[in-house]
Amino acid sequence: MKRILFAVLGAISLSACAQAPQGAADAAKTDPAKVYAAQPAVPTGNAPKVAAGSADARAVEAVRTLNPKVDIDKVGPAPMPGFREAVVGGQVVYVSDDGRYLFLPGSGGALFDTKAKRNVMEDTLAGMRRDLLKTIPASERIVFAPPNPKHTVTIFTDVECGYCRKLHSEIAEYNRQGIAVEYLAFPRMGIGSEDYKKMVSVWCAADRRKALTEAKSDHGAVSSKQCKNTVEQQYEVGQRAGLTGTPMILNVDGVQLGGYVPPAQLREALDKLAAESKTAAKPAAAVATPVGGL
Repeated sequence: MKRILFAVLGAISLSACAQAPQGAADAAKTDPAKVYAAQPAVPTGNAPKVAAGSADARAVEAVRTLNPKVDIDKVGPAPMPGFREAVVGGQVVYVSDDGRYLFLPGSGGALFDTKAKRNVMEDTLAGMRRDLLKTIPASERIVFAPPNPKHTVTIFTDVECGYCRKLHSEIAEYNRQGIAVEYLAFPRMGIGSEDYKKMVSVWCAADRRKALTEAKSDHGAVSSKQCKNTVEQQYEVGQRAGLTGTPMILNVDGVQLGGYVPPAQLREALDKLAAESKTAAKPAAAVATPVGGL
């Protein structure tokens, strides 16, 4: 288990259980472009002195666009042309010389358009995840839903993961928030492990919802069962979707919303994404000039 705070970019710290076969993995995270507006407008973090109007100055401004509070320890030439290199909160980031794009390398890296305030990599990944989720039939999902859900999320889960158990213990509140939860299996210990066998037993149970709830309880008891199942397929889909820890929450468009997210906070995030989606779907001529807001 590893908790990551993307202080570099002002993202909210969310929690997930790491996938065991690949070792410790970064926790799932939100898109900093979604939360940057909550940061103070006036820069408060430290930064090296740079010449006004220089590429270094634009790099500093790009970082501060996403998080004005973060300390910038160093900025200078990058090993590749067209970029500046900055050390921010103990992490190396690269900023295009014009200050437009900021690249965060490493596992779960991201490329941010600081002008549009969005992670442009997420657009590609979301579409891929959406298509991958379609390969899992609805009959193979374990669903907990209110009568008339406002939103539906897919959650890759593991019965042995502490954060997955915490999330499931609040499933009634997610439903009260109007959120339908569709679970897919992701046994972090890998195919053939005891974890995997327990999840197969859940998916083979006559009452999957009851079996999943029992498997995630403190005693974690579940009757051993075997049947034709799609647990391995679901695990492979999770890997292809870029899952590094459970739970992994995805909306209907394949946008990753984090690891464990409290019910009210998840509802707020889903409402915002839905509103943005409606705005983006309108013809350009019909979109009014915004007054205030982002």
